[in-house]
Amino acid sequence: MDAKVINPFLEAAVNVLKTMAMVDARPGRPYVKKDQVANGDVSGIIGITGEAQGSMSISFEADCIKAIVTNLFGMPVEEINDEVKDAVGELTNMICGDARRRLEAQGVSLQAGTPTIVAGPQHQIRHIASGPCLAVPFETDNGNFVIEVAFN
Repeated sequence: MDAKVINPFLEAAVNVLKTMAMVDARPGRPYVKKDQVANGDVSGIIGITGEAQGSMSISFEADCIKAIVTNLFGMPVEEINDEVKDAVGELTNMICGDARRRLEAQGVSLQAGTPTIVAGPQHQIRHIASGPCLAVPFETDNGNFVIEVAFN
């Protein structure tokens, strides 16, 4: 998988979380994901079409997304409820949109669908791509999240 396609998604995640929620996200070591079990408690997944077909997902640990949404809303969030799931959908959309803008600047035109949100322990993420799934873990001061990107 080409770093020129993956890096815009990672840069977008750092940018969106910093800009929208004042959260510093530090990327870890990328790896090829071999299973479909999410590395978090709530995930957003979005299909991507255009010059490449695939999908992107972001999976948050509960403490991480509660801290992010607390910053977004300006009031404490105690549980993963419908408002938190909606926020995950919006963050997924914003990160994918930012990444697509970055790729457009490189001459790669992509479109995205509507995010799907999945929550619960050991939930699964099924990427709509025949190629490998690259996962990148991120650390924040309040927990972790993982970005996954898969393309045909």
